[in-house]
Amino acid sequence: MSAGHHRWLYRPGDSPLHRLPAHCKLLGLLAFVFAVVATPRQAFWAFGAYAVPLAAVVAIARLPPLFVLRRMTIEVPFLLFALALPFLAAGERTDVAGVTVSVNGLFGAWNIVAKGTLGVASSVVLAATTDPRDLLLGVQRLRGPAMLTQIATFMLRYAEVVTAEARRMRVARAARGFHARDLRHVAVLAHSAGALFIRSYERGERVYVAMLSRGYAGALPAGADPPARAGQWLAVAAVPGLALAVAVAAWIGVP
Repeated sequence: MSAGHHRWLYRPGDSPLHRLPAHCKLLGLLAFVFAVVATPRQAFWAFGAYAVPLAAVVAIARLPPLFVLRRMTIEVPFLLFALALPFLAAGERTDVAGVTVSVNGLFGAWNIVAKGTLGVASSVVLAATTDPRDLLLGVQRLRGPAMLTQIATFMLRYAEVVTAEARRMRVARAARGFHARDLRHVAVLAHSAGALFIRSYERGERVYVAMLSRGYAGALPAGADPPARAGQWLAVAAVPGLALAVAVAAWIGVP
C-alpha cells in the first residue's frame, strides 16, 4: 500500500506555472476552453490568436514541444472523424482539389480540429505542470462533487498497487512456464483477471475497514494549502482574459 502512483502526464519542474495553485489553473483552463468553444468557427484568425499565448505558456512551463505533441495523440480518433465529415455531411457542395465535398462538413471538420486541438493542448499543459494529487485537491477546494473526488483519489492512489499485483501474477505464470501465444490460453488469462479482481476487491475492503477504524466518516480531510495570492490569480487570468477578449472580438466581427 505504500507504493507510489505513476505520473503519466506530470512532468516535475520548478517553472512559474508549476508553482501556481492547482485550483487557480483549473479555473483558468475552464475559462480558456469556454472562450475557444464560444468562438464562431468562421473566425479563422481567432484560433491562431489563441495558439500564440498557449505556445507562450508551454515555453514558460519549460515543456519540450515533443513532450506536448506526443501526449496530444489522444485526439487522433477525433481528427480522423473530422476528416470524414466533408465527405459524409449533407448540404451545399463545393470542389476542393478536384474532390466534391460538403461546405458544412468542411466547417464542421475545421471546428473540431481547431477547438479540439486547443482544448487538448491546454489540458496537457495543465496535467504536465500539476501533480495529480494537487489537481484533485484543487477540485476539492473548488467544491467539486465530493464523492467523485474521493473515487478519483483512490483510483490514483491504488492504480499502481493493482498494476504491481498484475505484474507479480504475470511473473508467477512465466515462472511456471506459461506464455500466452494463441486463443487457447484465453481461459488462463481470464482466470488471472478474475483472481486479480477478487484480490483488488478484498484489498479495498481491508482499506475501507482500516479507514473506518481511523475515523473516516465519508469525507477526506481538506488540503491545508494556503489560499492563492492576488498576484497568482492575476498571472492565471492573463491567458483566459486575452482569450475572452479574442472571442468577443470574433463575435463582433462576424457578419
